Amino acid sequence: MNHRFGRFSLAILTGVVFLSAASELAAQRFARGGLTQALELDLVDAIARAESSVVAIARVSRDTPDEVLRLEFRPDLFDRRGGVLGQPSPTDPDFVPNEYATGVVIAREGLILTTYHVLAPESDYYVTTSDRRVWQATIRAADPRSDLAVLAVGATDLAPIDLGDGGALRKGQIVVALGNPNAIARDGQASAAMGIVANLARKAPVDPTDFQSAGKPTLHHCGTLIQTDVRLGVGTSGGALVDLSGRMVGLLTSLPAAIGYQRDAGYAIPVDATFRRVVDELKQGREVQYGFLGIQPANLTRDEVLAGQQGMRIDRVMPGPGSPAAAAGLRAGDVITAVGGRPIFDADQLVLEVGRFPVDSIVPVTILRDGRRRTINARLGKFPVRGTKIVTNGSPAWRGLQVDYPTAIVDPRFRAPGESVYFEDAVLVTEVEEKSPAWQAGLRAGMSISHVEGRAVRTPDEFRATIAGRGGPVAVRLTEHDSPQRIIAPES
Repeated sequence: MNHRFGRFSLAILTGVVFLSAASELAAQRFARGGLTQALELDLVDAIARAESSVVAIARVSRDTPDEVLRLEFRPDLFDRRGGVLGQPSPTDPDFVPNEYATGVVIAREGLILTTYHVLAPESDYYVTTSDRRVWQATIRAADPRSDLAVLAVGATDLAPIDLGDGGALRKGQIVVALGNPNAIARDGQASAAMGIVANLARKAPVDPTDFQSAGKPTLHHCGTLIQTDVRLGVGTSGGALVDLSGRMVGLLTSLPAAIGYQRDAGYAIPVDATFRRVVDELKQGREVQYGFLGIQPANLTRDEVLAGQQGMRIDRVMPGPGSPAAAAGLRAGDVITAVGGRPIFDADQLVLEVGRFPVDSIVPVTILRDGRRRTINARLGKFPVRGTKIVTNGSPAWRGLQVDYPTAIVDPRFRAPGESVYFEDAVLVTEVEEKSPAWQAGLRAGMSISHVEGRAVRTPDEFRATIAGRGGPVAVRLTEHDSPQRIIAPES
């Protein structure tokens, strides 16, 4: 009895201490209307903290409407095809773009984050900030695999948004979407909508016209997205999904609905470790690189799943000494159950987990082989990203030559039609400027360089380290059989 009384007294004391420690602001809110009004005030504060970091984006085609990408953009609600409404400039207040989106300020010095799929070739971009200033933007960098892009404007005093932790979200959390639906926020005044987190790690639906033989087009088609019950109108892609503290936990992305069905859910790319890594690279104008194992994955059979087996099977190991899987000793038929200590349940999850690691990472891969569990360390290669990458801070050419990881041979540009993929233990030549010293030496895109001045080179970093500071003729060896050593002369 005394023990119970003691516990009861302790509980009362704890509650008193908790209430006494509550902030004065919270107490005022309860006094002014209870929980409902407190929530309302939280929403108002969250929007106020974040909305100055959300911008409207107008995309104006340079008279090439037939060349635009498949985007979410549509003609405006009043079917005004020209988008100019008699006004010649996108800076005019009455300008209504046919193509529009949203962006989020990520650096005071004029950097705007948006989604990759709002870009299009031969287009100009105009950004309107919350203080109604209009800026013409350039693309700093863009990455099709993450569906992220960074624009740059001439401002030096923008308000970057605070980033939260999208990886820590729970179902049921209240979130607010800030964007430019149907271009109604084109004056820079973001529109807000409230909802909850409905689900996590959702897969973006694959558009049948965007099928790729090399796999799904983005990481998000493998299961990364935050699902919310906020309905997102056309043009909200690139907007902010914020929590009640006003921190961005996701970047909004508008997805196609299944034919014949309305779109009842909104989605966002989570602000997690992968997101932050990608954004940091794009801010610096650099290419984003993803880890690559070099296997063809296959999901387990129905009987295996029903029997309680977990993992995914290696259907084929891509051949060649430059294949990460082959070099690590992985075999067809192995069942991968974990990567980097995280369990694997299907092929999509394997792609996601491997892609979270940077290139050249050494990652433990847990497998089942002949009924025995073992762990193999694999050094990851570079995933061959499909689509147009935009980089403004790439590595300079050396004597007219650019090289990449051997996995770039997956690109059909670097091999003959019908030629099978084979990963050499060498760097792949991806570009050679005509009439450059490398061109004069007979080097062409698609060739592989295994040695420079007798030293083996297996990665672009090794290649650059070996040629650094060399001023005279440099000898390179190709992996082609019976190929003579090539001598690359200095720049003239």
